[in-house]
Amino acid sequence: MWALAFHPEAEAELDRLTATERVAMLNAVEKLKALGPTLPFPHQSKVQGATGLRELRPRAGRSRWRGFYGQVGDVFVMAAVGPEANVDPRKFTRAVRAATTRLAEIES
Repeated sequence: MWALAFHPEAEAELDRLTATERVAMLNAVEKLKALGPTLPFPHQSKVQGATGLRELRPRAGRSRWRGFYGQVGDVFVMAAVGPEANVDPRKFTRAVRAATTRLAEIES
């Protein structure tokens, strides 16, 4: 089992999802904890243009929400929760930036 921690702001973002979407995200988190870096596509993928950042894709990518995470040492850190890129490109970009910044703060 892999360790996974939520950044406090990502946890707050998760809490703002509907109950159904929150459950889907938490199910995806459990898959990531069980399989770690071997979790296959479509359950996760690399975020284009962001170094070391991956997106967790609930419902095998059919969810409108993504969890943005990176690995710090042996721990996966869920750094942000935001919309899928095609649903809301501006908010997707904002979530990617937030995740990148939060992971950098943790690493330093």
